[in-house]
Amino acid sequence: MMRRLYDRGLTTSLGGNISLRVDDDLFLVTPSGLDKASLEPDMIALVTLSGENLDPDLKLSIETEMHRMILMNRSDVTAVVHSHPLYASAFSAMAGFPVDTALTAEAWWQLQKPALVPYRKMGSRALAEAVAAAAKEHDVLAMENHGVVCLGSSLLSAFEKMDVLERACRMTTIAWQATQSGIAVRDLSPSERSELR
Repeated sequence: MMRRLYDRGLTTSLGGNISLRVDDDLFLVTPSGLDKASLEPDMIALVTLSGENLDPDLKLSIETEMHRMILMNRSDVTAVVHSHPLYASAFSAMAGFPVDTALTAEAWWQLQKPALVPYRKMGSRALAEAVAAAAKEHDVLAMENHGVVCLGSSLLSAFEKMDVLERACRMTTIAWQATQSGIAVRDLSPSERSELR
C-alpha cells in the first residue's frame, strides 16, 4: 500500500507512514528513512500498543506515537495512512483547510468535512496528542502545514480516503478557477448531503 501511495503521487520517497492493527495488542508500522516505493515485508516493524518495538533492528517512523495513540483511541480503526499529497498538503497551509468536499457525492460520503489539526512539530508528542484527540471524531485529518492522516476499517478504505481527498483538493482548485472565469459551481445541497449520510 505504501508503494501504491508513492506511485499515485500521494507521498514522497521518504515521507509518509502507514500502520495496520494486527490484534488487540499489536500493530505494524512502516519504517523511517527508507524508500517508500521499495519497501519489503521484512522492513515493517511490529509494535505493541504500549509502545514497545518488537523489531529493534528497524528504525520506527517518527510518527509511530501518533499511529499508536489513534489506534488506542479508536478500536474501530484498523489502518492509519499518513502522507503528504501535493494539493492536500498545500491546502493544509491555507486558513481553515478550505477544501470543498461537497462538490461530488463520493467526496462528501467518504470525507464529510475533514478536521484541521493546528500546527505542531512533526514527530512530536504534541502532534501525536493533537491528532489522536481530533481522530476521536474524524476519519480524515489535515495537519496544518504538514500533510494528511486518514483512518479506515482496512488499508484500502484508509487509502481510498486519501486518494479521494487529494482529488477533492484538485477539484476545489478547478472550481475556484471556474468561479474566477464567471462559471457557477454547484455544491451538494444540505438535504443532498444529509441523504448521503
